Amino acid sequence: MTSDPCPDTPPAVLDGFFPATSMPDLDWWRALWPDPDGVVRALGVAPGMCVLDLACGDGYFTAALARRVGPGRAVGLDLDPVLLAQARAACADLPCDWRLGDAMAIGHSCPGPFDVVLMANTFHGVPDKVALARAVAAVLAPEGRFVIINWYPRPREETLVLGKPRGPRTELRLSPEATVNAIAAAGFERHLIVPLAPYHYGLILRRSSRRNMRATALAPS
Repeated sequence: MTSDPCPDTPPAVLDGFFPATSMPDLDWWRALWPDPDGVVRALGVAPGMCVLDLACGDGYFTAALARRVGPGRAVGLDLDPVLLAQARAACADLPCDWRLGDAMAIGHSCPGPFDVVLMANTFHGVPDKVALARAVAAVLAPEGRFVIINWYPRPREETLVLGKPRGPRTELRLSPEATVNAIAAAGFERHLIVPLAPYHYGLILRRSSRRNMRATALAPS
């Protein structure tokens, strides 16, 4: 799923669904993200990669991933069967693999390994961010990247799209540094921050070099 279109009165959260996340209306979503293909290129997705769109919603970014990786593999995972059906229909002419499953237990339905796991506009609603990051780490290839698209921590009334405030509640928004800190315990560190105008950033995370050094030191000779 993606960003909360109407966060002023949070809806009841179904079991397993992240709070303050749902698919927005397509009109303003397209206005905000007119070039999803350019976004995935800027985030380092390359032809031939195996990529996972985590909490993919209706497949808006999954489609761009599939077009980019070409002979690789694009997988979309979501807990909502209705949104997955919409994604299948919208991406019927693309080689996407759709999986129904819980983002907190990725390995059950998407064991990987993946070169990139993308989470777009949903991380703000994850209650246990370290647990999610550990689930991501378990399905990444050794040099794989966890990529998070987040809203910058600007007041919601300042993030206007088609003349109206959009996105999650102000208090849910995280800076790049706060996002890194939120999952550092899962063994990730910042690799690169990509500004995504007008209101977002793409945070590219890699496994901590200190963690990799410990793993090397403990490996049998």
